[in-house]
Amino acid sequence: MQAPSIGVVRFMRGVRARGFLDFIGELWGELGDVFQVRVGPKTLLFAMHPDAVEHVSVTQRQRYEKQASYEAVRQYLTGQGLVASNGELWRRQRKLLAPFFTPKGIQAYAELMIRDGARVLERWQQLSKDGKEVEIAEEMAAVTASIILKAMFSSETMESIEQMKSAVETMVAFVSARLTSFPLPLWVPTAGNRKYVAARDLVHSAISALIAKRRAAPEAGWPDDLLSRLMRAKDEETGQPMSEILLRDESITAFFAGHETTARTMTFAWYALAANPQVTARLHEELDRVLGGQLPTVEQLRSLPYTLQVVKETLRLYPAAPFYARDAVSADTLQGFDVKPGTAVMLSPYYTHRHPKFWTDPGVFDPERWTREREATLHGHQYHPFAAGPRICIGNNFSVLESHLLLAILASKFTPRLRADYQPRWEMQGVLSLANGLPMTIAAR
Repeated sequence: MQAPSIGVVRFMRGVRARGFLDFIGELWGELGDVFQVRVGPKTLLFAMHPDAVEHVSVTQRQRYEKQASYEAVRQYLTGQGLVASNGELWRRQRKLLAPFFTPKGIQAYAELMIRDGARVLERWQQLSKDGKEVEIAEEMAAVTASIILKAMFSSETMESIEQMKSAVETMVAFVSARLTSFPLPLWVPTAGNRKYVAARDLVHSAISALIAKRRAAPEAGWPDDLLSRLMRAKDEETGQPMSEILLRDESITAFFAGHETTARTMTFAWYALAANPQVTARLHEELDRVLGGQLPTVEQLRSLPYTLQVVKETLRLYPAAPFYARDAVSADTLQGFDVKPGTAVMLSPYYTHRHPKFWTDPGVFDPERWTREREATLHGHQYHPFAAGPRICIGNNFSVLESHLLLAILASKFTPRLRADYQPRWEMQGVLSLANGLPMTIAAR
């Protein structure tokens, strides 16, 4: 049976008029949990139900891969890094990288997260005295970029951190634009193409230089960062270390995934707290009671469950990746509808997390959803902010730990405030964004 569908003309008109994110929501309300859009030779099949997430990501995952939908990501951003690789290469790399990203493995970076959070406290102390508005997304991007670059490369100078952050963000924006437009080939010397090439060359040369410098030094003197761990890692089957190109690709992948997701999660958390003062009051009560004005330790995070609930609810209502694709490699049936090979199945954390059959008052920001008792009652796939199944984002534990720590550190001392007339304008530009930014005033508590 064919899924309900609309043609490319209506789709393009709707996206232009309403934006991709809102228009897909309208189609969901009109056409149901599974519907398709034909864009030229390409078919996009949108599936919002948690059972569809489980089907594509777990029970029938062998029928779905990251193929054509990820070609621009592979070609212009991550290469054969874990996000976009497939098959045997993906399986080997996942096995090789997994130990570094377990809940225990990522605790090696907790002290780094705490130190950088403390530096933001110092900066915000001055900002609170000045009383000037700041773009909170830039504040969060700066600290998460610093953390991931130090964790990966032991980068300490702000100049090198800012250069790498800016270059990777240029690459991400370039890929996002290519996914939502009809771009010119890279050899055409447009301003956008030239800016991308300069950013890509900077990132590639910087990482290659770091690897070469490290290889030239005695291994005993290598810093204890992610790059050193990756350089030492060897494939269990072949006994071979990672190639230079794979080291570079996995480094870019780790930075993109580790920086972007957490920066947006923290940005959206500040919006949610400012818009929900009763949640902020409850958060402050927990932080004051447990921390008493001091920086948190990793051990104390167990005593800050409500802080973690705020993070989880932010990831529910405002997932950094509102949609992700899986390309059908063989014929299938999804929720009673035919799926042809080559179809891009679009799974949506943004809308699955708002499904009225699975969430009470889904548009309400309510951290109480994430008490241990209530979380235990959820469908296994109604919540998938980091995707699901074997291809769940390997950095999910890193991101949640970082968000938990940063929120505890910063919210214990400060309350960013919105303008009285501020109204968010949510949009999707590859990732979830605020079209009008998030200008806030940093207020000391």
